[in-house]
Amino acid sequence: MTSENQPNPRFEEDMQLKRIAGPPRYNRVAQGPVQYVRVAADSGKVLGYVWANDEGDAAGWVTPPALGPNEINAGAAWLRKLRDAKSRGLAPTALLAELVRDTSDIKGSGVVPGSLTEAPTLDALKELVSKG
Repeated sequence: MTSENQPNPRFEEDMQLKRIAGPPRYNRVAQGPVQYVRVAADSGKVLGYVWANDEGDAAGWVTPPALGPNEINAGAAWLRKLRDAKSRGLAPTALLAELVRDTSDIKGSGVVPGSLTEAPTLDALKELVSKG
């Protein structure tokens, strides 16, 4: 066997997989009811929904179907809001309250006034969003 055909010894080593911490994030799975707000572009088109559940320290972003690339990209600012709130130690529903009060730092979109409501489960919210 030539040296070209011999496997590299690195491929025979045991891999040591280690979890490396990233930015703080809320849990993405919620048990029980979730509160949520609707986020829309200045044009009125719904960009997504920010949801929260304090019991599981859970919060996230749900995007409706059939959005274009620009609308999907606009949701990134709202995901940054979630990460920022978690890094400040804010409870998930306190984040929603903060978003309802003031979203002026996100250009081109905002929380729809009066849209704070509750769904019985996260799956119910996702189903509602998927139906449009």
